[in-house]
Amino acid sequence: MRLSGLSLLEQEILDEYRCLLQSLNRLSGTIGTMANQPTSQTIDSLRLLERKTGLISTLMKASVYSIVLQQELQYEDSKDTGDFTESTRQVVE
Repeated sequence: MRLSGLSLLEQEILDEYRCLLQSLNRLSGTIGTMANQPTSQTIDSLRLLERKTGLISTLMKASVYSIVLQQELQYEDSKDTGDFTESTRQVVE
């Protein structure tokens, strides 16, 4: 919505304020909904979120460990076969 008499910059600023107002209204609604929920339900939701976050963290650690282990095995194999290159050593380090 373009208001007459405003510069382009002023219009863009007003548009950003409109977006901010919409975001704050959504946030207010969400906070109101949470405030009306029983505390135990909110705590249960947070516990579920904490478990999911812990699971994701564990999976990430396992993935990183697997990648490091594979690189070490490739390094050892290339070292044993004489196919050792500078780039292989840098990947492992």
